[in-house]
Amino acid sequence: MMSLFRKQEEEGLGSGVLELERLSKEGIPESFENKKCFQENGRMECERVQGEEEGIGMIMPVSPAFTVETSFAARLDSSMAVPMCDLCVDTTLPDSALNLQVRGVCKALLRRWADDMDVFSLSITKISGGITNMLLKVELEGENGSQLPPVTVRVFGPNTDAVIDRDRELQAMNYLSLAGFGAKLLGVFANGMVQSFIFGVTLEPRDMPKTELVPLIAAEVRRLHELDIPGSKQPQLWHDIYKFIDRASGLTFDDSKKQKQYETISFSSIRSEVEEIKEISDTIGAPVVFAHNDLLSGNLMFNKEEGKLYIIDYEYGSYSYRGYDIANHFNEYAGFECDYSLYPSKDKQFHFFRHYLSPGNPEKATERELEDLYAECNFFSLASHMYWAIWAIVQARFSTIDFDYLAYFYLRFDEYKKCKEEVLSLTHNYLASGRI
Repeated sequence: MMSLFRKQEEEGLGSGVLELERLSKEGIPESFENKKCFQENGRMECERVQGEEEGIGMIMPVSPAFTVETSFAARLDSSMAVPMCDLCVDTTLPDSALNLQVRGVCKALLRRWADDMDVFSLSITKISGGITNMLLKVELEGENGSQLPPVTVRVFGPNTDAVIDRDRELQAMNYLSLAGFGAKLLGVFANGMVQSFIFGVTLEPRDMPKTELVPLIAAEVRRLHELDIPGSKQPQLWHDIYKFIDRASGLTFDDSKKQKQYETISFSSIRSEVEEIKEISDTIGAPVVFAHNDLLSGNLMFNKEEGKLYIIDYEYGSYSYRGYDIANHFNEYAGFECDYSLYPSKDKQFHFFRHYLSPGNPEKATERELEDLYAECNFFSLASHMYWAIWAIVQARFSTIDFDYLAYFYLRFDEYKKCKEEVLSLTHNYLASGRI
């Protein structure tokens, strides 16, 4: 989940290793085979790999402490028409060495860059500090820079497979890219991907309720929900929550303070709560759609000049309940501080619903449609709190990001308990009305 967006931080380009400097000066023939590096017996080794048509590989230094259990590129369906390579970017390296690896990935995956520019012609900027990924803006310097647009290199954080189903992400990403959602997928490497760079401003929580943005967000969410993505059409919400519970229970922490906090959590109570709301959800009859499942402000970008709203980062995307995706978005009005006084009122929810139900003609939405969606979404707000609360326990153990995940667990779980009685009362009244 989530990205903690900061102001852009300029990074130095650093110097290259001697071998790479030699290769860049002498030039690398297109027939040169890709090379991937791996650690064996404490020393660097290089393995020849058949070159891909779309680019060439470079010899990259790899930190002995850095491992990628399963290459992201190796998981790709062979039918996906995107370049791929098995190069890695080690986020534990100093910036100069990390930047060198990023350049190598871009050379390998972006043919025009490999043909036209040498390895030292790229400018690399960190554009966010992520709770899940490292995001880098990579652009060309010099005369050809204006001819080739910048790209985003997304490097997956270590241990993120504990909370993200990368196979499911891969299954959907190419279809989403082709349908015009998020950034265009340009290539994949062992632990990340290269995507087109989106020009726009990342929203803040305070932006999401703005009258001029709500119609754009609602319409784009509706467009997403209308997609037919190949794969299982079964909702994955409860599967994911139970998976998180299994991973969260039985953890141990090196930090004694965290361990004491963790030991106060009752997983039997959590499981009981989940079973209760899951049972109710089976009676709601909410439509199952392809959902983003993480519609916080950091995953929304707005290009004011084009008047276009972008939904980005589909790591948690899957088939799920329509009401869950929208309710999760409303919960994110509270921001990372979890100020739920900012949760949208019924009138504000109806404003969103009108533009979701009937984009371009919001007054066409009927009162019954609005009331039905209101009941549906407010019920699934409970599932959203539960999902991210349990997710936070897993992240507290495995994430290397400096963020108080256990505190976040308590904020979300406490809000769940605070809202439960009122929300379930609304839900039971709705079910009793026989309007399903």
